[in-house]
Amino acid sequence: MEMTGAQVVVECLLEQGVDTVFGYPGGTILNIYDELYKYQDKITHYLTAHEQGAAHAADGYARSTGKVGVCLATSGPGATNLTTGIATAYMDSSPVVFICCNVGQKMLGKDAFQEVDITGISMPITKTNYLVRDVDKLADTVREAFGIARSGRPGPVLIDITKDVTAAKVDYEPIPQEKHSRTGALGKLIRRSSTSSLLRPEPDQKDIDILVDMIQESRKPMLICGGGVTRSRAHEEFREFARKVDAPVAITLMGGGAMDGADPLATGMIGMHGSQASNRGVDGCDLLIAVGCRFSDRVALKPDSFARNGKIVHIDIDRAEINKNVQTDHHIIGDAKIVLERLNEKIPQYDHSEWKDYVFSFPTETKYDLDENGVMTPKEILATIENMVPKDTVVSTDVGEHQMWAIQHFHFSYPGQLLTSGGYGTMGFGLGAALGAKAGNPEKTVIHITGDGSFRMNCNELATEEFYKLPVITFIFNNGVLGMVHQWQDLMYDKRYSQTILDRGPNFVKLAEAYGMKGARVTNIEELQAAITEALEEQKEGRGYLVDCAVATDEMVRPMVNGGTNITEFLLN
Repeated sequence: MEMTGAQVVVECLLEQGVDTVFGYPGGTILNIYDELYKYQDKITHYLTAHEQGAAHAADGYARSTGKVGVCLATSGPGATNLTTGIATAYMDSSPVVFICCNVGQKMLGKDAFQEVDITGISMPITKTNYLVRDVDKLADTVREAFGIARSGRPGPVLIDITKDVTAAKVDYEPIPQEKHSRTGALGKLIRRSSTSSLLRPEPDQKDIDILVDMIQESRKPMLICGGGVTRSRAHEEFREFARKVDAPVAITLMGGGAMDGADPLATGMIGMHGSQASNRGVDGCDLLIAVGCRFSDRVALKPDSFARNGKIVHIDIDRAEINKNVQTDHHIIGDAKIVLERLNEKIPQYDHSEWKDYVFSFPTETKYDLDENGVMTPKEILATIENMVPKDTVVSTDVGEHQMWAIQHFHFSYPGQLLTSGGYGTMGFGLGAALGAKAGNPEKTVIHITGDGSFRMNCNELATEEFYKLPVITFIFNNGVLGMVHQWQDLMYDKRYSQTILDRGPNFVKLAEAYGMKGARVTNIEELQAAITEALEEQKEGRGYLVDCAVATDEMVRPMVNGGTNITEFLLN
């Protein structure tokens, strides 16, 4: 069939099973948007308030559904507005395909209106990217992009298409998705030994057997559940493994939900704001098995002394992560799901009751005392929310104190339930991600936990929420400061609060009302309960809701370990 390049793009999206995209149009991508207009019955497009919001929405959609997210933008500022969202997806291994269009080929390199080298800009923050200048290569490129985004260690891929390619004619042959790995450019790529990472790597059985023996010799085993368990949806295999080894489990920021936070073996978060049980368990174990974990500087704050009393085993799909941050005693390269299946077949049931008693003698979460002035504590707020919303509620966060509080005190029970920017720490991520999650999971309640600083970043996406009837309940932990930075200034900069006081507008409830939604300012638990009740009723009618929660300015995230020190050297208990 003869088609234009724009038609080919849309047909290729349909080949991939795409029915939802997020984006913002502009001059160079108009041919594709014109085709989308004709495909409205097959592909739903969400027009966001800003390209960054579209990027985060596609990311949130991907994380919560396990599918590949899709985001569209025009050239120049449209494309560069995506870069924060692309980097966020890259750092957290989230599969998103970004499609941009550039100026015509004859105008490339001439500083044409809204021209930018987005492939050059995005090269360090994508798994791969493409500049398509030949319509004959367009379909192959789109198929290859999706294959790379979802394969191996997932991540974002960007396709930049010159405008003339979207108008050019080509003979298009539809190919079912299940045949893409055997045909065209993707098939050739997979057949090359150097690109075997496109397939799920087969773990070495000898490496499996070595770990089986190490587990047998261990008396004090400890597990770390990382984001790789979430991405591979290996939660059932991981939980079976933890039960068989009978080992305490520390959870990374990205591992939230892969191990049920309420599981008797869960010790809570690990690292800079990790629990006493998690950090001391890792420090005291004789065998540490980390699955799908990067050993980032927020987990292994002092790599040389990390798990200093035990042997470290790293299970990861990405060979580049092995010995990058922490030197290991043994490693297994492979998809978490496959490796854990093989391990579960080999290991018997163990009993490490004495070791568990030691680890759980330390608290798994911080107990916050009631404020003498009656101000709500973060734990009270989160406990109230968790008790009142459905158990399978999807939780999106921004970045800061509220993020740490949410992960410490909200018990996530399945992969994709927690959406948070872990590696890149992107303020403004939360609302866009929540909208993407709601678009992909219309039957679920979606809440957005944010701070007054983060919410200001992308609160314009309330327009998207209201227009498309994507009812998200936003909870603002409003302490009047940039909380996490303010906390560091308090502890390490002699209380010099340089540019972290947010003594300014807006009135968040009135802002919500301006966008056509209801909201409430709450200062105690009774008011919070009433607001949540109203919010859940509004949600049934397809309307979002905003709850502005008063939090004490001097409330801190506890525990806290200073960067560069051993994870047991708590600055705050």
